[in-house]
Amino acid sequence: MQNIIKDIRTRCRLSMNGVASTSMRQRGLTYKVNFGLNIQQIKDLATRYQPDATLAATLWLEDTRELKILATLLYPINDFNQETANVWVTEIPNQEIREQVCLNLFQNLPFANQLALMWSNSDNEGTRTTGYWLLTRLFLTKKATPVSFDAFSSILNDVISDNTFIRNAASLALKQIGRQCKEQADWILEKLSIYKDDNNLIKREAYNSLAFEFEYYFEE
Repeated sequence: MQNIIKDIRTRCRLSMNGVASTSMRQRGLTYKVNFGLNIQQIKDLATRYQPDATLAATLWLEDTRELKILATLLYPINDFNQETANVWVTEIPNQEIREQVCLNLFQNLPFANQLALMWSNSDNEGTRTTGYWLLTRLFLTKKATPVSFDAFSSILNDVISDNTFIRNAASLALKQIGRQCKEQADWILEKLSIYKDDNNLIKREAYNSLAFEFEYYFEE
């Protein structure tokens, strides 16, 4: 396995993009090692290797951007259990990895809906952010089970959070929840209507963004 990891590192180094790596670092995406490969290059690299749980678990522990993303592509779905998922969700270092692990792995798990609901109600802010992202992905891929916004303990507070990542994730999730039916959308807007004319830009935007989304969606 170490030979495979060495081969991966060598191929990453040969394709290294220093400009992209620097740009990501300036945007707050910090890793111990970042070769600057784009996502398609990483996906192409993944096709060279046989999916393997032990290899993927080892790659995930590396603080190297490309190796972490490869881990999400190379972990066999049937070997990835809920216990491992609950560990990985606590180890997500930034928004890029959050999006990649939801897209490449979490959304394809047979128990993804259970994870999304459980994580979205976690006491941990980072875990809730991942839960909302996963829920959004499940809706977009038509894998989500019907759910009401009141099944989420913190989502109405998170949508006005000062933390940009959780605020955006909560907003995306609420948009998908509201799209299930107009009654659901109306309930969400009623709860947020107290912010309609608020002096706080974040609160006002939370209402306006969802109001625009639902008006556009249900007029189609």
